[in-house]
Amino acid sequence: MQRIKTIILTYNESIHIKRCIESVRQFSSSIMLVDSFSTDNTVEIAEAMGVEVKKNNFVNYSTQFNWAIENAGDDYDWLFRIDADEVVDNELAANIVNQIDSLSEVIDGILVNRWMMFMGESIKKGGLFPVKVVRLWKKGRGKCENRWMDEHILVDGKVSELEGKLMDNNLNGLTWWTEKHNNYASREAVDLLNIKYGFIAYDDDRLSVDSQAGKKRWLKRNVYNKLPKGLRALMYFLYRYIFALGFLDGRAGFSFHFLQGFWYRFLVDMKVDEVEDFMHKNSASVEESIRIVLGIDVIINRQ
Repeated sequence: MQRIKTIILTYNESIHIKRCIESVRQFSSSIMLVDSFSTDNTVEIAEAMGVEVKKNNFVNYSTQFNWAIENAGDDYDWLFRIDADEVVDNELAANIVNQIDSLSEVIDGILVNRWMMFMGESIKKGGLFPVKVVRLWKKGRGKCENRWMDEHILVDGKVSELEGKLMDNNLNGLTWWTEKHNNYASREAVDLLNIKYGFIAYDDDRLSVDSQAGKKRWLKRNVYNKLPKGLRALMYFLYRYIFALGFLDGRAGFSFHFLQGFWYRFLVDMKVDEVEDFMHKNSASVEESIRIVLGIDVIINRQ
């Protein structure tokens, strides 16, 4: 069987890391954890399970993951990416084991179906899931694209798809979730500001518009981003909850679609407004305004 190395990025993931490692062991020849100096016992749990651990300061996911690729060594043929709060189900694990050796030589990447659990319930409606994402790719044939938010693995050649589920099932509570998405909102505001002001060179052109991720990004850039700020968040929530049948997901679905589809998107828009207001009032550059208002140094950390 082809050797598959699994990479997991972590920071204070003691609640999830054992579950994650156990879910990928069926197909992983080795597992490497890249930790951002956790203050809990994430590293100790991983090391006790025989996982290789490296540490690196976190800038953003793209930078951290590409550092992981560069430091992954030479003991593998394929890389698998998984977040610490995600779990590979038995069907996907078995399909990786059974099909990895028979893939065509032209295949450089594998799409998997990512699903979401929220408040203990699976989110099935709203037009979001499953998200088809490249999580398995040949050595030397893929990297994480340079973005502050919504980053994807870009591969050089063709991609195939395996059945089964990659389930995002975070066990933390709503306080943790809102704090995390507040940080996400700052990073996504950087991406939206970059579309307008162009201070970072992104590699968007390599994400095919024929792919699910490429279509979503095209709609975001060419439709969503041209709608009035604030109003577009409300329109997006109504689309997901009513027209895409998000209401069928029940109480957990309403909470998820409202918080992630409206509250989060509205917060992003308000952060963009806050940065632009600072720019105009202080005659400051967009990079300096982002540093002062959002606490993100896009100059120092520019790739």
